[in-house]
Amino acid sequence: MAGPRHISVSEASRPVLPRHAKLKFDETRKVWVILAPERVLAPDEIAVEVLQLCDGVRDVGAIVDALAAKYAAPRDAILADVIALLQDLADKGFLTEAREKAS
Repeated sequence: MAGPRHISVSEASRPVLPRHAKLKFDETRKVWVILAPERVLAPDEIAVEVLQLCDGVRDVGAIVDALAAKYAAPRDAILADVIALLQDLADKGFLTEAREKAS
């Protein structure tokens, strides 16, 4: 059985949560969580905002552009932070890269 697919996050990556993971709002605790088999991760507010943009359609560059416009912040700083966040989540198995659909 193959291990988890390791991805290297770049500006061109199209990140998405893997099929086994779901981003949900936990009404009881009033926090966002990523639910995966036998694991739960409670990302902070900024991570949740980034994850909500990870739809497998937008690439990291588009996610960064949206955040830079929303917060009127330097794009380079946001890019570095977003790539670091997404790479950490990918390394932990909470994020993968969208694949092109075969025609």
